[in-house]
Amino acid sequence: MQGHDDLYPNAELPSFLWRSASYQTILAVSTLSRLFIYGFNKTEVNGLPRFLDLLKSRSDYKTRRRGLLTVSNHISVIDDPLIWGVLPLSFAAFHGYMNNRWSFGSHDICFQNTALSHFFTLGQVLPTHRMYHSPYGGPFQATMTEGVRLLSQISSRKMSFCPHNDPRLHQTYHTPSWPRDCVDPFSDVVPIAAYPSQPSDERWYHAPSRYACNSYSWVHIFPEGMVHQAEDQTMRYFKWGVARLILEPPECPDVVPMFIEGTDQVMHESRRFPRFLPRIGKKITVTFGSELDVEAVFGDLRKRWRELADEDARKRGHSSWNEIMLGIVPESLAHHPEAIELRKECTKRVRDAVLEVRRSRGLPDEDPKSGLVETWLREGPKRNGRMDDGSWVKDA
Repeated sequence: MQGHDDLYPNAELPSFLWRSASYQTILAVSTLSRLFIYGFNKTEVNGLPRFLDLLKSRSDYKTRRRGLLTVSNHISVIDDPLIWGVLPLSFAAFHGYMNNRWSFGSHDICFQNTALSHFFTLGQVLPTHRMYHSPYGGPFQATMTEGVRLLSQISSRKMSFCPHNDPRLHQTYHTPSWPRDCVDPFSDVVPIAAYPSQPSDERWYHAPSRYACNSYSWVHIFPEGMVHQAEDQTMRYFKWGVARLILEPPECPDVVPMFIEGTDQVMHESRRFPRFLPRIGKKITVTFGSELDVEAVFGDLRKRWRELADEDARKRGHSSWNEIMLGIVPESLAHHPEAIELRKECTKRVRDAVLEVRRSRGLPDEDPKSGLVETWLREGPKRNGRMDDGSWVKDA
């Protein structure tokens, strides 16, 4: 267990001004997204009433009993926030307060400067490093720790591990401040509720896992990790980060698979001048699958994960796995052969759930090899543009 100096108390809420700025940012983006997909395109939504009922049942963070994880394919750089325009504005305005999705955005795209960093932080996007662009990428980066914690219970009466107080880091990190750093300048929380996305990051980011109001949050992830546009609407392999979000929270989050169609035509990677403008007059379809029976689908994997975590903790001198360290995976467990196999199997089951939604759209079954890493390694090192199979890819 960490020493007392490494622990901090959580707070109940960010400041009113921070919450207001975040709420208004998300409401404005939701309004523009809805105007675009319904005013300038033809949009079809399947399974929305069921999904809305689930979201509305989670409106009060004090009564939530588990997190919510939505998972989908990724076919356009504007999938998020565009797909959330299918949610009625009444939801965003009323039921969405403190109940909107958290998502992951590329650090090198969404957080290039202070202005962009503030906008995306207020829009509940977490900075994610991609291994192709940063040595700090991968499934065990700091932002994935935030993701695991957001899907867990956060108590203002409990102590949590605080990397900011780690004396090993003081030589590298500055003390977070506003406006350079994306932190709540009106909060009296000490130490400041913030974290660096990687050791050499020039700014700190708001840490939502410091606040009880973010207990059992809704997190959305695109496990392909990059845009993939194919005529037959196949998906790339899913990356392991999604498995961490299912295996590690003390209570398994609800999981809702989704499938997106048509946004690739709005912003296709083959588009020419003006590339920055989305195309109109397209047909967009968003399909929400049924909520998974998480105990039936993931129960055995989660049970074995906890056993491995407890075994690892005992080897390091602790009686069992400690929730204070939630979201922080020691090297011994990160690279444990059985832990790797658990992540692989969990990721496969998630992808199978999304494939089931894809199948409900009348699309033919994929080649089973499409879900294997080895299949996509044959693409070679190229990360953007048209591939040999005719599909288009982009880091996003």
